[in-house]
Amino acid sequence: MNPLAENLIEKISNKTATVGVVGLGYVGLPLAVEKAKAGYKVIGFDVQDQKVELVNKGHNYIGDIIDEELADLVKSGKLKATTDFSFVKEVDCVAIAVPTPLDKFKQPDVSYVESSTKDIAKYLHRGMLVVLESTTYPGTTEEIVKPILEQSGLKCGEDFFLAFSPERVDPGNKLFKTKNTPKVVGGCTEECTKVAATLYRSVLEGEVFEVSSPAVAEMEKILENTFRHINIGLANEMAILCKKMGIDIWEVIEAAKTKPYGFMAFYPGPGLGGHCIPLDPFYLTYKAREYDYHTRLIETAGEINDFMPEFVVDNAMRLLNGHKKALNGANVLLMGVAYKKDIDDMRESPALKVIEHLEKNGANVIYNDPYVPEFKHAGKEYTSVNWEEAIKTADIVLITTDHSDYDYERIVKEAALLYDTRNATKEVKNNREKIHKL
Repeated sequence: MNPLAENLIEKISNKTATVGVVGLGYVGLPLAVEKAKAGYKVIGFDVQDQKVELVNKGHNYIGDIIDEELADLVKSGKLKATTDFSFVKEVDCVAIAVPTPLDKFKQPDVSYVESSTKDIAKYLHRGMLVVLESTTYPGTTEEIVKPILEQSGLKCGEDFFLAFSPERVDPGNKLFKTKNTPKVVGGCTEECTKVAATLYRSVLEGEVFEVSSPAVAEMEKILENTFRHINIGLANEMAILCKKMGIDIWEVIEAAKTKPYGFMAFYPGPGLGGHCIPLDPFYLTYKAREYDYHTRLIETAGEINDFMPEFVVDNAMRLLNGHKKALNGANVLLMGVAYKKDIDDMRESPALKVIEHLEKNGANVIYNDPYVPEFKHAGKEYTSVNWEEAIKTADIVLITTDHSDYDYERIVKEAALLYDTRNATKEVKNNREKIHKL
């Protein structure tokens, strides 16, 4: 084995390695915390001064982190944050966990990965491990990250070690966190894989599964989320058809779930949200064009999922028409704007598109969300209202996020007109004739 790899594995094993994390968001900060809890000295980097300041004060801003743990790690000196990229000189291992968004044409934007890699290359030193965690298209690690790092004059697999290990974060998941979620690792060489896997095994409780290359690891992450993207698209298409046929899609799914094999339940909704499902499949769509192949199934599912906010608003308009009211000028109360229940994450939330379509049609939109007191979208500021008061004057109430905090019995009772896009009212016993579902 390469002596540099042996030395780094030894430092990882005896916890004398210093570990860095680039990007202190929903992926990076939990990862930094787990590495510090495992006994490593951890340095986190972010371009946002506010995040760095909060971390260094021991103040948490990510829902899946225990506040006291972060504060204790900072106080003990195990974790600190910086906006100075020269911190890379101090670390033995560094993970890149920066955003990889899509542009308005659904093309991947890997500029954050590129710029972070260029900054790391300035301070790259022999015997160092670099791991890309940001979700991206197959080939990114070897075609973009590796050449940039080798511009330092160091050679991958000999002087430094490079791997891809996709993040697996599910905000709000009560069972699986960073610590106990299985991890996939693929390095540019066998030794790269071994070094990276050693680090993750020393930090995580979940299984660390080694694959033969970064491209395999990159592709498996895309497969995970494309699987969900397509199956949610199927559920949404079934919901549209069931609506036209006067069939309850939620009852259909519950019936289908009774089959003990060959069926996995996916649910419709007002659209896709979050940091993965609406975006990741289109990384593959982009890369497939290089091979003169069009991912038709992915794109069709995307069209269906993108249509759902408009479908919701069309149904709301019909419900109002049935009560001799126009959507233009109607008072609409949205219950929930986070992309899923019991979290404050609004990334790609379908509620935002629902609001856009409602306001485009002249509706007066207000919202309540116990997790999102205020937000700004398309240049307009919104503030959460007291739903118990607002519901009295609302012409229609749309449940767009099924937060557990809500008193659905009371919401159904007091709403003049209710449209439930999440099946949140399934346990409501009274006034069921007032409930209209997706």
